[in-house]
Amino acid sequence: MSAKFEISFSKSAKLNGGLAILLKTIDADSPAGAETVDPAGVIAKAARIARFSAKSMSALDIVAPEGASVERIVVIGLGKAGLTTHDWLKAGGTAAARIKNTDKAAVFIDVPALETSAREAADFALGMLLRAYSFDTYKTKKGDDEEKPAKSVKVTIVTADPAAAKKAFADSEAIAGGVNLARDLVNEPPNVLGPVEFAAKAKELEKLGVEVEILTEKEMRRLGMGALLGVAQGSVRPPRLAVMQWKGGKGKDRPIAFIGKGVVFDTGGISIKPAAGMEDMKGDMGGAAAVTGLMHVLASRNAAVNAIGIIGLVENMPDGNAQRPGDIVTSMSGQTIEVINTDAEGRLVLCDALWYCNDRFNPRFMINLATLTGAIVVALGNVHAGLFSNDDQLSAQLTAAGLSTNEKLWRMPLGKDYDKLIDSKFADMKNSGGRQAGSITAAHFLKRFVQDTPWAHLDIAGTAMGSPQDEINQSWGSGFGVRLLDELVRAHYEA
Repeated sequence: MSAKFEISFSKSAKLNGGLAILLKTIDADSPAGAETVDPAGVIAKAARIARFSAKSMSALDIVAPEGASVERIVVIGLGKAGLTTHDWLKAGGTAAARIKNTDKAAVFIDVPALETSAREAADFALGMLLRAYSFDTYKTKKGDDEEKPAKSVKVTIVTADPAAAKKAFADSEAIAGGVNLARDLVNEPPNVLGPVEFAAKAKELEKLGVEVEILTEKEMRRLGMGALLGVAQGSVRPPRLAVMQWKGGKGKDRPIAFIGKGVVFDTGGISIKPAAGMEDMKGDMGGAAAVTGLMHVLASRNAAVNAIGIIGLVENMPDGNAQRPGDIVTSMSGQTIEVINTDAEGRLVLCDALWYCNDRFNPRFMINLATLTGAIVVALGNVHAGLFSNDDQLSAQLTAAGLSTNEKLWRMPLGKDYDKLIDSKFADMKNSGGRQAGSITAAHFLKRFVQDTPWAHLDIAGTAMGSPQDEINQSWGSGFGVRLLDELVRAHYEA
């Protein structure tokens, strides 16, 4: 069970038991706060015995001597000076992992050899919140009592300018809320989170000031969304399209738009997947989860931008009413699609959502996120998400945001030679171009539904779920994309 961190900022900490967390760079003689919690010089002796050299994200855990003002002291190594934003997040995550069996902790953030800013203090705190997340809703046994952390831990971060840190932390709390919402959605079991239930989760954003409209199957049929509805027709659970609007910019400003694939469970349909690993297909709505999490962040921090979030929510099942390989469906755009493989379903959901978004809102750009292809995992593994775009400026902005947040992207090629691979003998296009260049032909399919609007497609199949755990994420569902897109908005599109 994860602990809830109640984080505050202060110029000093009243220490009477609990845990003290000190930060140290390689080039600093002693960690910040050492004189407060270690007047006898125990830290230096312990570091010498343990050969602790303050390498990046290393930790020295010390039981405080009798008479000390705290029970435990943990020194977190930061490596050499010159820390990035992500380094501060990792430091916060490393510290959070060391908070066990205590209900209060003090963190001394102003490190000798570093000019620590309020923003960096807030980033450290964000790292703590992201690391503290766990999904154990359905576990009835949480482990032995001695292994359970305190349900709530009061964390005081000691820094020179607590007022500025507290102000910066407001945005950090918003980001943590959005990332952890996305993680929750991906981690939920598929029998609990169907299209209707996911739409209801999106509807809850109205509490934050987001305008949310839910389109039912009847309304989508009236709009001509034959591609999306074709995927949903094999499931007894009806589809939904959730349209979220955050109006934080000027009324005349055109919105920016984010579209997410929300296949709440993907069996592959008639082109059924192998049984091994199919349980992971509860995460095939990672794109929709990221868009929902992003809208939560933008509203929570009152972002000065007009933004649209649209998620197409379906379940892909193989019953007697499911669409077949060889079927031809008509998309909202009027373009016809030959269904070659019913397991290439996410692009059918997205194409109608993209066309609807463009037609109704005329956005400045559209970015879609989707756990779209296994091919992108083969190409990039779990380190980068695939980036496909018809616009160099938008692509460059996304790449920079990915480097800033460590949610990294790698731009993949587009071109006429790839596009012709999805031409069909019987319809305007087919939904699969085969195994070769699978992630690229999937992107070209989507590109046929965006017209001239600047557009980017993020294939997050390798990063949204099952990605390697690290200092700030121990969850199967990572929440990938939320921090990336918030950084994009913050850096380039807020008034």
